[in-house]
Amino acid sequence: MAASAGATEGGTSMYPAGSEAYTCCALPPPGTYGMLYYQNYQANKAVDNAGKTVTPDGFKVRANAVVPRFIWVPKETVLGASPVVHAIVPIVNLDVAVAPGLSQSKTGVGDITVGAGLGWHHNENVHSLLAFDLFMPTGSYRKENLANIGKNHWAIAPVAGLSYIQKSGLNADMQHMVIFNGRNSDTDYKSGVEWVMEYALGWGMGNGWTVGVGGYWYQQLTNDKQHGASLPGSKGRTLAIGPAIRYDSGKGWFFTAKYETETQVRNRSDGRSFWLRGVYSF
Repeated sequence: MAASAGATEGGTSMYPAGSEAYTCCALPPPGTYGMLYYQNYQANKAVDNAGKTVTPDGFKVRANAVVPRFIWVPKETVLGASPVVHAIVPIVNLDVAVAPGLSQSKTGVGDITVGAGLGWHHNENVHSLLAFDLFMPTGSYRKENLANIGKNHWAIAPVAGLSYIQKSGLNADMQHMVIFNGRNSDTDYKSGVEWVMEYALGWGMGNGWTVGVGGYWYQQLTNDKQHGASLPGSKGRTLAIGPAIRYDSGKGWFFTAKYETETQVRNRSDGRSFWLRGVYSF
């Protein structure tokens, strides 16, 4: 949801880095679950491959997304793990201004994600996850637009992660994702391979609350290509960090909240995000 500064086409990724935090890799018991994310993202500049601002005064990106996610964990086990399937349907409002008097706003359903995986509960505290996600180009896109809520290409991503959870004491989570992007047929542009590592580190207070920090490291591994030719210096990078809290009711629902500030940015917009995530068992 950012503006281009030379990295992945449009300066954005199919995956909203920073969306996951505490308990990211611990599957719930068998059942059907609903999750709801909210993201507010704001940026007033974009930077180049040297970290220098390349946008004029008046540049801004404002994005608000409400994202339902549906999760099903069946009772059966596979290789000692619980299988899981999920679907994510983002609803996005995106405002982009590239200069005074030159702006655009779009609202609609973004690119839908479906996926499947396996989750292991090694003991009461340690949990791990292996999964595979498919990103589908369902969001609206026109190459003439300043604001596009769709990417107009497919992508696939293997996912792996580990969660360490305690009601009282240390909590630590880390999830890795590698995104392989398809080609945008309207622009003959193919964004490079991306790596996203999301993390959370906190302390369980023993009363349902966990407090600490969270964020992500985003690194583009290969340059973008257009018309089959590599675009040197087009790799994006972002490190984000900020406070993160979680409350578990112990009654089948919990929520997390966090505020992330982006730093060490290259070839992308440089901004900040506020995230809310709620989970409920049906």
